[in-house]
Amino acid sequence: MAEDLTISNGSKEEKYHAIIPQIKGLLEGEHDLVANLANVAAALKEQFSWWWIGFYLVKNNELVLGPFQGPVACTRIKKGRGVCGTSWAEGKTLIVEDVEKFPGHIACSSLSRSEIVVPLIHNNEVWGVLDADSEHLAHYNEVDKLFLEQIVNLLKPE
Repeated sequence: MAEDLTISNGSKEEKYHAIIPQIKGLLEGEHDLVANLANVAAALKEQFSWWWIGFYLVKNNELVLGPFQGPVACTRIKKGRGVCGTSWAEGKTLIVEDVEKFPGHIACSSLSRSEIVVPLIHNNEVWGVLDADSEHLAHYNEVDKLFLEQIVNLLKPE
């Protein structure tokens, strides 16, 4: 199991190409979901220096905060509320260039300016979401969507 990350410089694509094999190494042989989610969040935070990165897991018909890196976060989110709840309800990745323009945005931090939320899907059911926030407007794009979807597909629910 890899325990040290090699942080890559370069383009966004190059950074993803460098971190994905390392994430696979972190997940290899480890079956504990919390440990895997925590390491994925930490690896992405280290590689990209995002404001906030973490997971929300579906429990009792709401999203509940899971492993994350960054400031204190919202603990529970209803289905269809905010970016995370909408991604869960729609079962698709959402890229929000300016969170203040997203209807019903839940402001866990006033410093968050843009966001990407990727649903975690297993057997056609959303079991959680990966949420990344940036303090910069329009920080996330289709490159992030492509690679983050690949990363969450490496994760399986318990």
